[in-house]
Amino acid sequence: MSKIAVVFWSGTGNTEAMANAVADGAKEKGAEAELISASDFNADSVANYDAFAFGCPAMGAEVLEEDEFQPMWDAVKGSLAGKKVVLFGSYGWGDGEWMRNWEDDAKNAGADIAADSLTVNEAPDDDAVAQCKALGAAIA
Repeated sequence: MSKIAVVFWSGTGNTEAMANAVADGAKEKGAEAELISASDFNADSVANYDAFAFGCPAMGAEVLEEDEFQPMWDAVKGSLAGKKVVLFGSYGWGDGEWMRNWEDDAKNAGADIAADSLTVNEAPDDDAVAQCKALGAAIA
C-alpha cells in the first residue's frame, strides 16, 4: 500500500477542500493518505512517504504563500528527486503563472510529476472535487 503525504497551506479553505478531495481520491485507490499542514512538514518527513501531493493557492503577484509554504517547499524540494509528486491549488486572479513556475521548480528538483497540476478558481465545485480525487488516484 502506498503512503501519500498531502501537504497544503490554505488561507480561505479552498485549497484545504482540494486537499481533502485529493486524499479521498488516493484512499479510494487503496493508498494511505495523510493530510499535513505545510508548517508540520519538513525534509526529514519525506522518507516516511511514497508519493506527495502539494497544495498551495496563488498569493500576491502569483507566488506561493511566503511565510509557511515557500520555506517548507524550499527545504523539501531537494529531497523529492525521483519521487512521485502532484501539485494543486486555488486562485482568484491571474492566469496560473504561480503553478507554471512551481511545476518548473519541482521538475528542476528532479521530482517525477505524476499528473498534470490542478488549478481551481475560488472554491472547488463538484467537477473540481472530482478532478482533485483523480489527482489523488494518480499518485496512489
